[in-house]
Amino acid sequence: MRLSGKTAIVTGGASGFGAGIVRKFIAEGATVMVADINGDAARAMADEVGGSSCTVDVAKSDSVKIMAEAAIVQMGHIDILVNNAGITHLPTQMEDVTEEEFDRVMAVNTKSVFLTAKHIIPHMKLRGTGAVLNVASTAGVSPRPRLNWYNASKGWMITATKTMAIELAPEGVRVNAINPVAGETPLLKSFMGEDTPEIRAKFISTIPIGRFSTPEDMGNAACFLCSDEASMITGVALEVDGGRCI
Repeated sequence: MRLSGKTAIVTGGASGFGAGIVRKFIAEGATVMVADINGDAARAMADEVGGSSCTVDVAKSDSVKIMAEAAIVQMGHIDILVNNAGITHLPTQMEDVTEEEFDRVMAVNTKSVFLTAKHIIPHMKLRGTGAVLNVASTAGVSPRPRLNWYNASKGWMITATKTMAIELAPEGVRVNAINPVAGETPLLKSFMGEDTPEIRAKFISTIPIGRFSTPEDMGNAACFLCSDEASMITGVALEVDGGRCI
């Protein structure tokens, strides 16, 4: 029960890594709001685990503001924020990614962190406590070709994590990131371009431990970094990648 008494928002919490984080947080005693652009899926996840839900487009300020206000009304305060929602473009040469695809990747993967900071960090600063976890990627450390602008967005998130951490440390707010390697999530097929045994084998061959990451792997790492056990840890981008970035 490492998160007993804590409250948390997990964006993109209805599926993939986000769902793994939600389940782990609930198991460890937290009260969790499942926030997702797919409202039906968010409600289903919340019903399954015993949390609350919110439909949110993390790329839109008004939507994030409503989410933050709803969380405070429903849970009383916000101890933990997990910026997990993210998207990618399909593998292609950098010049062939459309402007619309680029804008959407940057809006969901980077602007969302700005918006949740804008609407939630003041609340944490006022309380003098809080933990923020940004779900970045090994793509921000060791980029794969043909995922250029996705890679860049995750590199941005790692730098954002560090700059948030150094500014917010005196306010009692810790900010960390996790860098997952590709895992069994709805984005896996998008990363690979197509899902075939051959392409899966090629991806797994780059991971020394020899498997994809799982939502449970992310939940375990997220739980530690957001718990009081990690009270001396801030500004870290923890690779949860089976050795991919070595």
